[in-house]
Amino acid sequence: MNRLAKRGSETLIEMVATDGEESNGPLYETNSTAGSELPGSSEGLSSTETTLLISDHQGTAKRFNLFLRRRLMFDKRQQSKDSIFFCDGTRRIDYVLSYVDDPKQDGDKKAERRKEFENNLLKSGLELETEDKKDSEDGRTYFIKIHAPWEVLTTYAEVLNIKMPIRENDIPAAMENPFECMFGLFRLPKEVMNPEPDYFTAPFSKQRQELFFIEDENTFFSPSVRNRIVYYILSRCPYGTEEGKKKFGIKRLLSNGTYTAAYPLHDCQYWKKSKDQNCGNERYTLYTQWARFLRFYKEQPLDLIRRYYGERIGIYFAWLGFYTEMLFFAAVVGLICFIYGLITMTGNMSSIEICDEFIGGEIIMCPLCDKNCEYWKLNSTCEASRYSHLFDNVATLFFAIFMGIWVTLFLELWKRRQARLEYEWDLVDFEEEQQQLQLRPEYEAKCTQKKKNPVTQELEPYLPLTSQALRFCFSGATVLFWISLIIASMIAVIVYRLSVYAAFASLMEDTETLQPISSLLTPQLATSVTASCLNFVIIMILNFLYEKIAVWITDMEIPRTHLEYENRLTMKMFLFQFVNYYSSCFYVAFFKGKFVGYPGAYTYMFNKWRNEECDPAGCLIELTTQLTIIMAGKQIWGNIQEAILPWVWNWWRRRRARTNSEKLYSRWEQDHALQCFGALGLFYEYLEMVIQFGFITLFVASFPLAPLLALMNNILEIRVDSWKLTTQYRRPVAAKAHSIGVWQEILNGMAVLSVVTNAFIVAFTSDMIPRLVYYYAYSTDQNSPMSGYINNSLSVFLISDFPKEPGASLGAFTTCRYRDYRYPPDHEKKYLHTMQFWHILAAKMAFIIIMEHIVFIVKFFVAWMIPDVPAEVRARIKREKFLTIQILHEYELNKLKENLCNRTDYQVEKEVIATEGKRELAQVMG
Repeated sequence: MNRLAKRGSETLIEMVATDGEESNGPLYETNSTAGSELPGSSEGLSSTETTLLISDHQGTAKRFNLFLRRRLMFDKRQQSKDSIFFCDGTRRIDYVLSYVDDPKQDGDKKAERRKEFENNLLKSGLELETEDKKDSEDGRTYFIKIHAPWEVLTTYAEVLNIKMPIRENDIPAAMENPFECMFGLFRLPKEVMNPEPDYFTAPFSKQRQELFFIEDENTFFSPSVRNRIVYYILSRCPYGTEEGKKKFGIKRLLSNGTYTAAYPLHDCQYWKKSKDQNCGNERYTLYTQWARFLRFYKEQPLDLIRRYYGERIGIYFAWLGFYTEMLFFAAVVGLICFIYGLITMTGNMSSIEICDEFIGGEIIMCPLCDKNCEYWKLNSTCEASRYSHLFDNVATLFFAIFMGIWVTLFLELWKRRQARLEYEWDLVDFEEEQQQLQLRPEYEAKCTQKKKNPVTQELEPYLPLTSQALRFCFSGATVLFWISLIIASMIAVIVYRLSVYAAFASLMEDTETLQPISSLLTPQLATSVTASCLNFVIIMILNFLYEKIAVWITDMEIPRTHLEYENRLTMKMFLFQFVNYYSSCFYVAFFKGKFVGYPGAYTYMFNKWRNEECDPAGCLIELTTQLTIIMAGKQIWGNIQEAILPWVWNWWRRRRARTNSEKLYSRWEQDHALQCFGALGLFYEYLEMVIQFGFITLFVASFPLAPLLALMNNILEIRVDSWKLTTQYRRPVAAKAHSIGVWQEILNGMAVLSVVTNAFIVAFTSDMIPRLVYYYAYSTDQNSPMSGYINNSLSVFLISDFPKEPGASLGAFTTCRYRDYRYPPDHEKKYLHTMQFWHILAAKMAFIIIMEHIVFIVKFFVAWMIPDVPAEVRARIKREKFLTIQILHEYELNKLKENLCNRTDYQVEKEVIATEGKRELAQVMG
């Protein structure tokens, strides 16, 4: 009855249209302040206006048309510039399409596509209203506003299996935390955290509307649900046949330039509330309570984020917030380990001996390259050895074990948090959104062959196995080629390291201005820093190029569903970025200094460049340098990309577009000036965080401050992501998601790998195991067990054994020292490995096995002890299912009694008994 009354207030155009072109849906309206012809789907005039103009009285039609335009002008002046409604002020704008009429670039072809597409939208039941280009700010852009009426919303809500409220939830809330008062500073107002009551829900049914909690048809479906339904229609609406193939979908029309943009509207400006009483002002609330950096210490309004942007974006911010909370504990422990290294730095016996003028100053080291390199004194690396102790100490072992357990706790507790969100957001029975499981429009368009689906027994398109195999082979070959390119670039950086070391050594020796900092900036450190910076630049360039290639080859594979598309792209991008970002760290951690040889018998890369040696204090400080530069550089560049570039781009677009400030700058024009978030926008956010997760887990034993850097970055990242999403991007189409998807499996794999990598770092990159072996087996000074360790760890080489002496002499000496455990030149096993070398190697392997088993046992025990779903949530889920089934069956039973009131008593009793039996069976099974 309400809908019939509402139809009586429709615009005049719809009421007078009785003839003309066939239209199975609401009619097409055109707004203009001048009598101009509209191209595209409105070329000539719309079907409605054509009907009016083919009247027998041409003059009357023209006068009516003029009256109509004046009325629309009046209505438009009455509207706020932030209005999100049609000109009648009642029908909400659920989606906006825009295009620029350009007859030079296939104008007629694009106009025909638009006309066909918009006619098909009308036939599907959507209502359209066009804004003429003369009413737009730039004077060039047409805007087509789309409204989904009640009949369309109810039909597709049932198709998409959308859950809607049937009754307010009466399950008592969980017990409050007794320490809640301590966290008051971090809480947001209750109306922000819980913008709507909690309801029992059920999949919407058009035939059972009375069951649902419908107070107002205009607000029953939230704006995010409405735009999701409209996008579903747009993505499957046909627009004709070209080259013998059926063409459909707004995505293809955007790619070929038929439309320039397609987007749902924000509900208001972000910096002030809308004057329209029907506007929820949720964007303003999100900006003031969430997107400002000064609110960094506040909790996130996850329910409001989910309501405005959809579950997929909501689950991302929930995961990012939880990850940041857990990083706090890792950062605190890492900072304590760093402070321990800082406190014990001055008492480190190794650095004391290196810096001692009578120990390190008397030890002559062999040249580090074959040409232009001098013999050098060990105490020249004094400062580097001190700083190395900051990260290479006993706390390193403890922190590596702690992080192995922390990763497990993070992943297991996130599963519990995710299960709670699934319950609160009605995603318990959700496997994947139906839209995700359905065929991609691109798949349907490109696959011309069909076969019967064994489940539905319907014909559907499919890609032949031979075609799939060829596409996968080409895709795999492309990915391998780019990974080979990364390895080649890494080898180039290694060659750079080998070739410039001599130049740095010579420069620092000959340049007087560099002498004051020579103790801090050694040739080894200078080489490592510049190589790390060069490597970072190469990483960013390769990333930029590969992103385009990865999307192209994934499109070429023609994945069947959206879920398959995202998973394939995720694996390609992650595999590439894993090798790209971590390859240099793996080289420094596990290869540098491990295959050097010894003086007179060095190993060479490509028989030309001598392999690098580690600093006498170890390679750990170089791994720390490499990790810091790449991790910090990536975070800084990422924030510049995410915050500064979108702001500059939007500012420039607004500056170019604002030709006449007196013209109305409407809500759809304001959003049109923003950037598009894109279907892969969230994908890149996840990828960035997962790569960061790798840095703080795979190599954290070398840099305990990595979690602290990640924590500070993530505090900024949450506010930057929220700010750009709220202020710099158009409103994304809402989509459902019950988890972080394939990223969960990637995180699990990296958690397992991190145990192995950190065990190897402590064993082979750190100096901890050699020091412990010396302490317990080879020390001769009981008062100072580590005294003499440096001398013990350096072998002796007779300079006359060099095939060609590489460097100039520092004085009268016949031997030099190098880092290894080999017999001296006067021993019968000259230059062969000593027994201590094998003792240390055995200790390293034993340590790796013991550490891995301890951490894995603890990990599996913790995972077993922590259930994925909290007991309270499991009980509430069962209770809600029981009550929902009871409500549904009571409704069906009452309806059945009403419908059978005119039948015989025997028929009524029989059907009632059958229904009650069905209800009891459902309760038992539930």
